[in-house]
Amino acid sequence: MHIQVVLFDLDGTLLPMDQDVFVKYYFGLMAKHLAPYGYESEALIKAIWQGTAEMVKNSGEKTNEAVFWNCFTSLFGENARKDEPHFDAFYREKFDQVSVSCGKNEKAAEVIALCKEKGLRTVLATNPIFPAIATKKRVAWAGLSPSDFELITTYENSHSCKPNPAYYTEILQKIGVEPENCLMVGNDVREDMVAETLGMQVFLLTDCVINKDGVDISRYPNGGFDELTAFIQNL
Repeated sequence: MHIQVVLFDLDGTLLPMDQDVFVKYYFGLMAKHLAPYGYESEALIKAIWQGTAEMVKNSGEKTNEAVFWNCFTSLFGENARKDEPHFDAFYREKFDQVSVSCGKNEKAAEVIALCKEKGLRTVLATNPIFPAIATKKRVAWAGLSPSDFELITTYENSHSCKPNPAYYTEILQKIGVEPENCLMVGNDVREDMVAETLGMQVFLLTDCVINKDGVDISRYPNGGFDELTAFIQNL
């Protein structure tokens, strides 16, 4: 198996985080920002969760962005789409405050540098439920640059979500490689290791592992950044 491309998850992988803590900070700050525009906190958060659920169910006919806003406007009315600049302003001006809920691991940048040294292409395969502006901010929190990646999946450019294998198929089509030439690195057993069903090689990063189904993770190559580095060195 000749690996040409390494796909990296972001949240909990390159960017250490406790998802529950992150979501609490994120939604709290967003609700505060949007309250002056008529959005009641509980209704707003419920709507975002509903929009996220619809993106996860996306059949592929529309972008995740279109699916989200279709759901959001069905709940708040068509005029809600006119408030999109307020959402953009939140990500532009306030979202960086959420970084306090995340950690940082210098080894993330080191493993990306190692991939470059070995001539491997890199893709940021983060679940595309965020707009690009928010994803690029989180990349920076991890000590990385968007230019470190050939492709970054966002809700604007994706038509499905993890754990749907179609999410990975779309990436493969965009970068023009076969699944057997790819390695997927992630921390979520359900969302990231599903790439194996397409024929990709996988590595489960266990620093912030998520294993909601209680799967025996010994079936996957796994470990922390040191083990990941050694794994990539030996490709």
